[in-house]
Amino acid sequence: MVESITARQFHEAAGVDDWRVLFAGASAHFRTGSFATGVKLVDAIGALADAANHHPDVDLRYPGVTVRLTTHEVDGLSERDVELARAISAAARELDVPADPTALKSVQVGIDALVGSRVMPFWRALLGYRTASEVDLVDPGGSEPPFWFQTMDAPRTERNRLHIDVSVPHDQAEERIAAAITAGGRLISDAHAPAWWTLADPEGNEADVATWMGRD
Repeated sequence: MVESITARQFHEAAGVDDWRVLFAGASAHFRTGSFATGVKLVDAIGALADAANHHPDVDLRYPGVTVRLTTHEVDGLSERDVELARAISAAARELDVPADPTALKSVQVGIDALVGSRVMPFWRALLGYRTASEVDLVDPGGSEPPFWFQTMDAPRTERNRLHIDVSVPHDQAEERIAAAITAGGRLISDAHAPAWWTLADPEGNEADVATWMGRD
């Protein structure tokens, strides 16, 4: 039986320095520098995944490869992800491909709703998504950002009801927040930090910068 582990347990494991937990999964980005090298790395990841019978999401682009690990049986992380992360990092080292945690992020769209069950069918039909839980819609292909529905305790007329959540590596959050503020944004609240900080652009549109910390 597969048992889940926390984000903290994943990060405390040996051999996963290339990886960062974003939302429910662990991700790494490898700077291959060429498409050909990226293909070699993807081939190696494919062989490792088949051998482990544990298959990650892999995004191959010209300058790099991004890998996301999660265990579907526990809807989160497990030791299987730790083991495959180590193996993938070792394969990248053999190809002399460095990891770059600063390139990582995961985006989801949050919609504040008085009755989520009333509005979710509209968004599910519009996007062609599937229902993942009572509050989550996800892209069946796994390539587009998920939508989640946050229950409001009262109508809000003074603020937007749609916001962006950006999950970043825990060791990159403060730098990302500082950059957003320098670019004209402002900090609305850090009451829930380091789980998340709420920022706003110059016109009041909100975004949360989230990490795994403070959630376990």
